[in-house]
Order: sequence, then C-alpha cells, then structure tokens
Amino acid sequence: MSNLLGRLFVVATPIGNMGDMSDRARETLSHVDCVAVEDTRHSGRLLSRFGIKQRLVSLHEHNEANRIEPLLDQLRGGQDIALISDAGTPLISDPGYRLVRAARAAGVDVLTVPGPSSIIAALSVAGLPSDRFVYEGFLPARSSARIRRLKALAQLEQTLVLLEAGRRVGKTLNDLIDVMGADRKAAICRELTKRFETTHSDCLSQLAAWFEADPDRQRGEFVILVAGADTATESLDSTLPPVVEILAMLRAEGLGAKAAARVAARLTGQSINTLYAQAIDAGSSA
Repeated sequence: MSNLLGRLFVVATPIGNMGDMSDRARETLSHVDCVAVEDTRHSGRLLSRFGIKQRLVSLHEHNEANRIEPLLDQLRGGQDIALISDAGTPLISDPGYRLVRAARAAGVDVLTVPGPSSIIAALSVAGLPSDRFVYEGFLPARSSARIRRLKALAQLEQTLVLLEAGRRVGKTLNDLIDVMGADRKAAICRELTKRFETTHSDCLSQLAAWFEADPDRQRGEFVILVAGADTATESLDSTLPPVVEILAMLRAEGLGAKAAARVAARLTGQSINTLYAQAIDAGSSA
C-alpha cells in the first residue's frame, strides 16, 4: 500500500450544453482511478459521450453514509477519485458533502475542477442584484410549510435564489406573491444552456401570469430569483401599525373591503387577495 494519499477531485459537469465540459474536467475524469456519481447510467452516458471509460461508484443521498469508508480506504491507498453530480457543480443541492467532509478530516487533498452552475448562470442573466445573494435551494413541497419558510426569508435584503420543479413553479409563485407582495421584482430562468433556454424578469404578479399563459413555459428545470426586500420600504413599514389595525381603521372610515385591501396593499406591499379576506373580518368586527 502506498504511503501517499490519493486526491478527491470535485468536478463540475454541464447543466445542459455539452460544449460547457471543460478540458480540465475531461482530463481529470480520464485519469482518476474511479468516479463517484449520483446515477451510474446517467453519468455513464455522459462520460461515453467524451470517450471516457471509467469505473463508476454510485453515491447518492440514500447510500452516501455507507459509501464513505470504502471510498476513504481507496484514497488512503493512494487512489484518486473524482466526484460528479448528475449536472452542474456537486454538493449544490446534491450529495457529496459527507464525503468531502470525511476526506478533509482524513487529511486528503480535496481539489475543485470548477465549471457550470445553474445558480451562478441564473444570477448572471436575471438582471437582479448579484453582489449579495442567498441560495435557498428547493422549498418544502407542502404549501403550508413553504409559506412558513418564505415568511422567514421575506425581509432579507439579498437576492433570493430558489430551485423548483416545473409542476410546482405556479404554486410557488403564488405563495411568493402572498408573502412578499405582487410588486416584488423577480426572474424565472428555465432550461439554462439548453435549446429552449428562457429568462423572464418582471414583478411577481406578472411573472405568475406569464408562466400560466403558455403550457410550454411550465416544462423543464427552473431557477427562480427574487429581489431582496427594499430597505426604504421596510423602514416605512416599521413605522406603520399592524396590518389588522390598518384595515380596521380604513373600514371604520367607511371604505369597503376591496378598497381597504387596495390601500393596505400599497402601504405594506402585501397581497391584495390576502388582505381582502382580512378586510372583510375587520369590517364585521368594526
């Protein structure tokens, strides 16, 4: 057994366009002793496309804990290993964190072979502030849990980056409107680097309408970006009474539920639909 430790290479692969596979990535994947992959069939096809024949070891969320020690044994024995995900940069909403942590703890060199990332690609074309951002990844699938999480994120000043499955994008946009307001600036990036790549920027309400208008827009892989909270608006909001009191005062002054909801929405940035229901309650208790 060699006294020299092997190296773990974390290698980015294309998110769609195969032309984005770097020369260094191809060289690394060709010369390591094995490649740890999420799906052996998917990655086998990818490597075959570039003429790379390699031993593949599956490493996914369900088996990562059990795979760590055998892979560490290979690294301790002087073998080099590459880690790739199904697409893009590994560990970003993909397995691999436990392996990287264990390798570093064992004194193994962990080296990056950087490349495509849907998050960075989306930020670069969305037209939203990119100097500071928060990557949230996938939100909870259940609406109630999703809304709770969005409420926790609503006051952040940084651009928010989300991943979402096409079948849930519409529901997520509606929840974003309810929590962050119809006028919050946002962008949808769909099928980045692929044939039908689309990036559309607008306020959340217009984005939701655009998304629902064409079934073809509801297919593929999505990154949703939402502008951070406006600090000037937040400063104004902090001087306002709670929205329930605002609605009660407006109803007491004779405004109907719809009119009161519209005024309160302008003051607070909250969804008119949500405020309308509260305005009805406020009127009945006035």
